[in-house]
Amino acid sequence: MIDPPQPSPQPAPIPEPEDRAYCGVLRLSVDATDVTRRIYQAREVIPVPGPGPMMLLYPKWLPGFHAPQAPIELFAGLTITGGGRDIAWTRHPVTVNAFHVDVPDGVDEIVAAFQFLSPTDPSQGRVIATPEMLALQWNTVVLYPAGHFVRQIMVAADLTLPPGWEMACALERQRQEGDTRWFEPAPLDVLVDSPVFAGRHFRRIPLDDGGQVRLNLITDRAELLDATPEQIAPHRAVVTQCDRLFGARHFDHYDMLLALSDEMTGIGIEHHRSFDAVSIPDYFTEWDATFARRDTVPHEYVHSWNGKHRKGADSWSPCFELPIRNSLMWVYEGQTQYWSRVLCARSGLWTLEQALDALAQTAATFDARPGSRWRPMIDTTRDPIIAARSPLPWTSWQRSEDYYSEGALIWLDVDTRLRMLSGDTRSLDDFARGFFGRNGGEWRKTDTYVFEDVMRALDAVAPFDWTGFFTEQLEGKRRGTQLDGITRGGYRLVYRDVPSAFSVSSDHVFGTTTLSFSIGVTLDSDGALKDVLWDGPAFDAGLTVGSTLLAVNGAAYSADVLKQAIAAGASGMPIDLLIRTGKHVRPVTIAYDGGLRYPHLERVAGADPRLDAIYAPLPGGA
Repeated sequence: MIDPPQPSPQPAPIPEPEDRAYCGVLRLSVDATDVTRRIYQAREVIPVPGPGPMMLLYPKWLPGFHAPQAPIELFAGLTITGGGRDIAWTRHPVTVNAFHVDVPDGVDEIVAAFQFLSPTDPSQGRVIATPEMLALQWNTVVLYPAGHFVRQIMVAADLTLPPGWEMACALERQRQEGDTRWFEPAPLDVLVDSPVFAGRHFRRIPLDDGGQVRLNLITDRAELLDATPEQIAPHRAVVTQCDRLFGARHFDHYDMLLALSDEMTGIGIEHHRSFDAVSIPDYFTEWDATFARRDTVPHEYVHSWNGKHRKGADSWSPCFELPIRNSLMWVYEGQTQYWSRVLCARSGLWTLEQALDALAQTAATFDARPGSRWRPMIDTTRDPIIAARSPLPWTSWQRSEDYYSEGALIWLDVDTRLRMLSGDTRSLDDFARGFFGRNGGEWRKTDTYVFEDVMRALDAVAPFDWTGFFTEQLEGKRRGTQLDGITRGGYRLVYRDVPSAFSVSSDHVFGTTTLSFSIGVTLDSDGALKDVLWDGPAFDAGLTVGSTLLAVNGAAYSADVLKQAIAAGASGMPIDLLIRTGKHVRPVTIAYDGGLRYPHLERVAGADPRLDAIYAPLPGGA
């Protein structure tokens, strides 16, 4: 008789990190000159405390990603040597980003050499290098010894770039010889928090009088750098308005790293003294048409205060191996999203009308989505770990990181409530100044907080049952979304048969046609369905993401033809579609007679227009 199987013994765990200094300074050299094949070469000299077993880790839980995002599948070619001979390594049987090494006698340092094979096509991951530009995230080209807090591991890094390229990075630069730059030694957490943007077409623009805050641009083509003084002015105003909002700077300098490209993959990641983001190539050259994308700079800049200088306690980790839990992402991301939209208006990146239109779009989107009927918002703080922003079949039902934009609606409620409770003498600005603006100049010290700290800070602005309020908002289930902030702000959400300027700009930027508030679909320029609203008319007709509209009422599909059919449906005309899904083509009839519907905000007569006050620039000395 065969004995039933038993579990295999578990492998030895990864050493727990300790808050003690590592035995020496790691020396890391990166060659990023091969932008044709997009291969980064890394060579790392690692001091060792003596002979015996050692564990090297490839960073996994990365700041700003809120999830284990180590691209270990792109790590290759590892060799380790010491004392002039090869040293064998073995991968941990469970933790695949960990490598075991037995250091021989008489060896006081080992040398690790490897490549980071950055994606050559978006199907492989985020494209970060092109013949014109590159991004370097130091976590992709470093191994570090287990058993230490990363702030206790010092690294001296140097970087070689293609000839003639310029670069920006928050690290202090030591010297440059030819195309190689040497940086001052820095703790590993600071190194990883200080990415590099470099390129053939580069421009640095100071955004304050002291030159402490700089906008660093890299672009696909030289002419894309031609920002006018009128376009630069609102970016300078973002810095001014943040100074007035938070009342203090904790950083000694700040570098905005902004790539304008349709070759590099879009992203936005925050850091203590920089952010790295990729936006559309025509950010400046199509300024009027693309204003819907202008919220990137204020969002990532605000994160230096909210998310980096101050961070939820369970989002901080002593190393890149221990998991984070993200329970306070509705503060970290939700309030940042709120301030990014407010700052767009206060800085002049948006007009007041554009800011109101953007708010209407957000409110209508979440009012239509039914996922809040079964899943509370607090559960979406786990989405970076659950889905890692992979495409979902039914986003409106599954929910996806709703703590960002729906979280911003909660903070609008809080802001207008604070104003109402205080007789319009205090606001969320006071909370931000007291909670995020403290400890000026201390950028190296992350200041963590817990839920109760947030509640006490709000109560200090205006007493209220904030714990009960947030418990209901975060843990409750509901139909629709939180619209009280809009109502208390002196407006109401309404629908009209023409889109707002913000809706038009957003569709232009993303190449979409948004009909979420009528038949419940969003399509790309070719008629492919990018989103279908759960329980909407298109959903009821059996439409799904992945299908393509071929014809509308017998005419070949175009966005205008579909809109005309939806408008005519209000008069009883049919909405007959021809749909292709994979190899199958079928007719579909949409049962909908509500006409075209687009969200707008409408002033309520006699109500206090608090939204206008929220979006107004803060005066000097505020």
